[in-house]
Amino acid sequence: MLRGVNVGGHNRLKMEELRAVYESLKLRDACTYVQSGNVVFRSEEQNLLRLATQIEDAIERRFGFRPDVILRTAAELKDVIARNPFAKRAGVEPNKLLVLFLAHEPRSEAREKLLSLKTDPDELKLSGREFYIYFPKGVGQSKLPAIIDRTLKSPATGRNWNSVLKMLALAESLEASAASR
Repeated sequence: MLRGVNVGGHNRLKMEELRAVYESLKLRDACTYVQSGNVVFRSEEQNLLRLATQIEDAIERRFGFRPDVILRTAAELKDVIARNPFAKRAGVEPNKLLVLFLAHEPRSEAREKLLSLKTDPDELKLSGREFYIYFPKGVGQSKLPAIIDRTLKSPATGRNWNSVLKMLALAESLEASAASR
């Protein structure tokens, strides 16, 4: 997941050009979902931090800007979905549930500060390297994203629940097609 791509007219790139960058890095079967920098691909690389840096370097060389890249495996996405603290609550609208993917677990002081915030009506839950945030009135009405960004001081990018589910479906499809070859 790329942070800050095609947002507000900044860091614009076409998804077909982005897929070409991934293919140039020998990342197989790259496919994109919507225009916000969601790329699902196959790779044998086990070091996800090194791989993220390689992708950031390649995007910077090709497009002239360097977005943060946050990677999750298909198994990690399944776990993110399984840990959803809002899953059993009736009435939660998927388009108002955001998962904030962090590059690494937040420092204890940042975690404590964020979890102590008065966020009503928004709800903020932390689990591992993900914050789950429910915005009952919509994210556009909330000051919480800016506060989180300033407090974390580390790479993070958010995706709504529908996008998380779709990315997992794409990843599982890639796994299934690779297994049948």
